Amino acid sequence: MNGPRTYREAGVDIDAGDRFARFIGSIKSPALLKSIGGFAGGVPLDVHRFRNPVLLSSTDGVGTKLLVARELGSYDTVGIDLVAMCVNDLLVCGAEPLLFLDYIACGAINEPVLQAVVHGIVRGCEMARCVLAGGETAEMPDLYADDEIDLAGFSVGLVERDRQLPRLADIRPGDRIVGLASSGVHSNGFSLVRKVLPKRYWHTALTPTIIYEPQMRFLREHDAVTAAAHITGGGLEGNIERVIPGGMVARLTWDWPVPEVFALIQEHGRITREEMRRVFNMGIGLAAIITENGCDAVLAAAHASGIDLVPIGTVQEAES
Repeated sequence: MNGPRTYREAGVDIDAGDRFARFIGSIKSPALLKSIGGFAGGVPLDVHRFRNPVLLSSTDGVGTKLLVARELGSYDTVGIDLVAMCVNDLLVCGAEPLLFLDYIACGAINEPVLQAVVHGIVRGCEMARCVLAGGETAEMPDLYADDEIDLAGFSVGLVERDRQLPRLADIRPGDRIVGLASSGVHSNGFSLVRKVLPKRYWHTALTPTIIYEPQMRFLREHDAVTAAAHITGGGLEGNIERVIPGGMVARLTWDWPVPEVFALIQEHGRITREEMRRVFNMGIGLAAIITENGCDAVLAAAHASGIDLVPIGTVQEAES
């Protein structure tokens, strides 16, 4: 028999995996548990601040943005994207992120690449004010090429039951829709971006997704804020309409500043305006719904706090 007789000969390097685990344990960050490397990770649960707490969970990935990172040899920020895609989904539900877990799959353990990814994940957890409680690194040479990786993230948050968003019963026609600017493409639409955007612009597209923790921490303190939406696949209208009652629609003005990268994508791909709006965030990474009567006060308080909320539309009754 001439086949492999060791795990290393079969393509799995246990020693490299152990070195990578030790590297993670050596990172100094308040977002990293000291017990990384055990069978499970845990965080203290301070439920005394809550009358009726609810645990929320979310999972997501980075998609084919990883192919852009591989082409450019730049993995420093995709870990931030991974955290953002998960915790932003918690934040728009009114939750405080508690912990994050990562799953890294690869064909071979390339230590510089994986170290860059994990540094980004730790930075993302710091931005989100949550703990990196653990993770899994799976080296699978028969499933991935040596230079291929995939990422998945999992996050858990805590919210007071009566503060959970959206509060559909409080949303009315005439309520205002405000937005928080995106940094660019964020982490959706890259299957199209890679096919139409010239590679000389790919560094711009790699700009990491914004983690909206401080902005949502501000917004959830205001009773007039009744819903929020993380603008991912499906664009603005598609995601906003996930958090408003049936029989209502989001009417957007489409008059806010849009990052140049979207014009480049549209121009080079000859993409219609309607398709751009259906696929991309078009400059707004998070939208919130505020009661008509309470909106001006929230906008003023946001401005005083250094948070730039952009009016982008209203909630209206759907046409029959």
